[in-house]
Amino acid sequence: MRVDLFNFELPEEAIALRPAVPRDAAKMLVVDDIMSDARVSDLADILRPGDAIVFNDTRVIPTQLEGVRVRDGVTAQVHATLHTRLQSDRWLCFVKGSKKLKPKDRIRFGVGSVHCGSLDCTVIAKHENGDVELQFDLSGAQFDQKLAQTGSMPLPPYIAGKRGTDEKDLSDYQTMYAKEDGAVAAPTAGLHFTPGLMQKLNERGISKHFVTLHVGPGTFLPMKVDNTQDHVMHSEWGVVSQETADELNAVHERGGRVVCVGTTSLRLIESAAKEDSKIYPFEGNTDIFITPGYKFKAVDVLMTNFHLPKSTLFMLVSAFCGLETMKAAYDHAIKNKYRFYSYGDSSLLYRQDNQS
Repeated sequence: MRVDLFNFELPEEAIALRPAVPRDAAKMLVVDDIMSDARVSDLADILRPGDAIVFNDTRVIPTQLEGVRVRDGVTAQVHATLHTRLQSDRWLCFVKGSKKLKPKDRIRFGVGSVHCGSLDCTVIAKHENGDVELQFDLSGAQFDQKLAQTGSMPLPPYIAGKRGTDEKDLSDYQTMYAKEDGAVAAPTAGLHFTPGLMQKLNERGISKHFVTLHVGPGTFLPMKVDNTQDHVMHSEWGVVSQETADELNAVHERGGRVVCVGTTSLRLIESAAKEDSKIYPFEGNTDIFITPGYKFKAVDVLMTNFHLPKSTLFMLVSAFCGLETMKAAYDHAIKNKYRFYSYGDSSLLYRQDNQS
């Protein structure tokens, strides 16, 4: 399909720079046979007893680093975002101004930090796709501890380009149930949940289930092709346990619905499901790319934020509900001052079996 079919005009002021307070006070556009305006705090009342809600419990790690390159006594500023761990001491990263770097260069991150010591590494290679491979002097738990002291949260560029990262982002850009370290971006649909909302879900008889998909760098990357068939989807590591698969299958057998919080949870569940609509245990990388025409196997309802024009995520929601339905929904959201992207408002989408 042509990528420009998924374009729409988005006012700059619609981009949210901070989350709603409290988190579940955010607006939520419900898209079923009709559209209706609600709040995230209404979610438990909207869903039915017996439904199952699936969360991604990945935890964002502070992978943005500021440092200096040292070569023959000459220094240069380096801004890096780690995105893929290759070994306990090796990472792939994006580097702003990577032309400054050569293999064997030394980089010192965290210079001038209030914490003692820097995080040092060597440039191993510069890859054709633009990634830079770094080998750190520390590894394992020692590296993780120093990264936590030295790094900052990797906010999406449409937020970071408008303001700096601060202490509030350490909690704002993390779900309340984050557990498994490894993401370089938050599963942002989950940022809306509060202890109070979780309690309402319990009281309503809606079961909660957790999977892990470590959100990777592809979430930051724009579509660079004119046709979806030419796009190479990024790969992300995830796991669905046997216990979770069995529980979700049992929910379907009882007539309940599987409700995914976020496109990351949906992509993982659909990767774990087979043509018989059963969900199976899964562990490994997934590069599933969902566009209109895709036949959904297991997910019935999707809660997700509002996405970028011409993005793979807008393509996914268009596959779930139909392209014309989602264009109408986004038009409604813009006209009614919904807030977009990571810190923005939410939508609750019901799967349409005849997507267009």
